[in-house]
Amino acid sequence: MSNRVEMVIRNIVPAHSHGAYTLYLKELNGNRILPIIIGGFEAQAIAMELEGMKPTRPMTHDLFSNALREFDITVTEINIQQLDEGIYYAGITCLCVNDSTSKLVVLDSRTSDAIAMGIKFRCPIFCVEKILDEASYNDERSDEFDDEETPGQLVDDLMEPTANVASNTGFAKFPMEELEQMLEDAINDEDYGKAAKIRDEIKRRNG
Repeated sequence: MSNRVEMVIRNIVPAHSHGAYTLYLKELNGNRILPIIIGGFEAQAIAMELEGMKPTRPMTHDLFSNALREFDITVTEINIQQLDEGIYYAGITCLCVNDSTSKLVVLDSRTSDAIAMGIKFRCPIFCVEKILDEASYNDERSDEFDDEETPGQLVDDLMEPTANVASNTGFAKFPMEELEQMLEDAINDEDYGKAAKIRDEIKRRNG
């Protein structure tokens, strides 16, 4: 495979297209940023996993990852390996163990699905150098985050910054116990947007 660069998730923000999001990947040891447009469902799956939020029932990526684990298949790495007419192509590398034998299998995947699976298995994400040369941009401000980055983890806030959370969400008036119950109810109702705002208010109070 061509020269590869390890990437970390820097941010996920709403895109200009209705219902779409922009996933920003940053090279682990550099300042190049790779933006990728993904769907709302995939953005939600990645966001929930990174924030440690569990749905009441398994979502599609949960189901697939559970099935892989049940059959002793582990996702070892994600590779963004091709960019063709604005479309990214990725591969999910899986280690399949069967009795005394094992083999590596690469599954063709949409990049958004591949990253969602990679996050669930806490495996590294790589991008070929050629794609970064074509589609990335340089962000000198990234230097200040270098000490905080780990593969598959966020560097910035997950969604758009929510300064003055109390005034923006209206959750500041509720006591902590009630907020925790509201968070649980929002997750059970699969209202993850509301859950994220409540979670932010709880985090704000906890410092």
